[in-house]
Amino acid sequence: MSHVVIRIPTPLRSYTAGADEVAVDAATVAEALSRLGARHAGILERVIDDAGEPRQFVNIFVGGANVRTLGGMATPLAEGAVLAIIPAVAGGAHESEGCTTQGTQGTYPGD
Repeated sequence: MSHVVIRIPTPLRSYTAGADEVAVDAATVAEALSRLGARHAGILERVIDDAGEPRQFVNIFVGGANVRTLGGMATPLAEGAVLAIIPAVAGGAHESEGCTTQGTQGTYPGD
């Protein structure tokens, strides 16, 4: 079992009393998140789905690698590993909102 740190994104810090990092002892990503959930009620449901996998719009990284490209939730964690929960970010305007693109230049309302 390894001592690891889980980095908590701003939108989920209300579940960790404002903490941006939580330290746990765990051997795998699944175990680390389970321990996080046991300590901080409500957070786990926002990170993993009913099947125990990362939610569609949540990425979990160990170091610089997404666990989806490693061993999934069974990815082993080394001593001192940093696990980061990264919610997907979407944005920008769509043509239906009055923004069109032409080549590499954009045309915006009010231009």
